[in-house]
Amino acid sequence: MACSVSDSPSLKDLPKVATDLKSQLEAFNPSCLRDVDTNEKIVLPSAEDVATEKTQKSLFDGIEKFDSSMLKHTETQEKNPLPDKDAIEAEKEKNKFLNGIENFDPTKLKHTETCEKNPLPTKDIIEQEKTA
Repeated sequence: MACSVSDSPSLKDLPKVATDLKSQLEAFNPSCLRDVDTNEKIVLPSAEDVATEKTQKSLFDGIEKFDSSMLKHTETQEKNPLPDKDAIEAEKEKNKFLNGIENFDPTKLKHTETCEKNPLPTKDIIEQEKTA
């Protein structure tokens, strides 16, 4: 796109620069600057990173392009084997035992009197222990 002379701004429309700044810019000497070596840090991925990324990409491609029409139809047979006769009988005995404990009727118990017997040793027994 060509620009004609009439499109350029006039001198009075341009922004004004302060005179002290203008004099500093004109008097600037680039030889005062220090030489600096710039180090560009471009970190490239290692060979291992590239290899793992390729394997991941191939796995994702395999998943995306998977053809389910190549699968074979299979019938699933659910097997639920029943426990044998001995196991059933053992469980019945356990349930009877638990029911007997849970449904216990304490009113069927007979009343008893408890008599504690703790005989104290006689003098003869104490003397025998002391001599022994």
